[in-house]
Amino acid sequence: MISRSNEQYHAAMRVLAAYIEQQLPAINDFLARETDKLDPLVRPAAAHVLAAGGKRLRPVLAILCARALGHKGEAIYPLACSLEFLHSATLLHDDILDGAVLRRGKAAAHIVFSRTEAVLAGDVLLALANQLVASYGDPRLTTCLSEAIMRTVAGEVAEIVNTREMDSSLETYLHIITGKTAYLLEASCVVGALLAGVSDELIKAASVFGLNMGIAFQIVDDAMDYTSASSVSGKPAGGDLREGKLTLPLIYHLESLSPARREALLSDIRSKALSEEALAQLLADIQSSSCTERARALAGEYAAKAARALEAFPESEERKVLDCALEFVLQREK
Repeated sequence: MISRSNEQYHAAMRVLAAYIEQQLPAINDFLARETDKLDPLVRPAAAHVLAAGGKRLRPVLAILCARALGHKGEAIYPLACSLEFLHSATLLHDDILDGAVLRRGKAAAHIVFSRTEAVLAGDVLLALANQLVASYGDPRLTTCLSEAIMRTVAGEVAEIVNTREMDSSLETYLHIITGKTAYLLEASCVVGALLAGVSDELIKAASVFGLNMGIAFQIVDDAMDYTSASSVSGKPAGGDLREGKLTLPLIYHLESLSPARREALLSDIRSKALSEEALAQLLADIQSSSCTERARALAGEYAAKAARALEAFPESEERKVLDCALEFVLQREK
């Protein structure tokens, strides 16, 4: 990945968009066919979260890594889509835990249906993802997905615990986001490499690429929570703050406060004692500072690590698209 001019950046985004557009019909068709097979009780909630859209980043990454490393044919699609089913399962459960009302600009599944239906739909999608991966008969694929699930859940648990403990260290923040986001993106890249049957060195490169891309992705996502309008991001501005989550822009803001003021603010966030006026002022303070820019700068460092890992991949059109995907992660606004 290199620093691009505005014109070069938009050219890179066109390359990425064209590849995604090429892959989406096969991905969405597979997702729809498998969803239609689900029990009628959970099918509507599962279809709802899948229909919310998104870039299908995880299956696209699996396809890109498999193709970049030499895999041909259609066998990648069930494996790639298993990552989207798994991701959708985490969204269903996360929205309930967070009390979220919006997901990608639409009402969350537990609002449209019920908590019970949303939980069960998440459970079914998780089981479906495991079933699809197991059908390949490769223990390495099963292990990869299982470890990703365990690590993702551990990251979610760590985040919940931290809303009580209020540890505002960078180390804790990175531990949380690596768990809840980066491991699943890492798995998306690794399963593609495994299916391609490449060397351990290239599997490791895919792992490092996906993990660091995932960390950068979540840092940017957390920065957008303070800067993107809900009409753009599909989520209410400052949603993480209202949920008591210590994300990077807030952590940087806390560093600028006196110890006494920092502890008082953490206490108010923990107990959800901040009034709407105080929340709005805190949001404005962070928006007017350099905190979100600093966060994106740190995301850039992780993206650079991902780019260095990508250099181990052989030259190909898919490798170029993976490089464009890194640019998208850093520059996106939704």
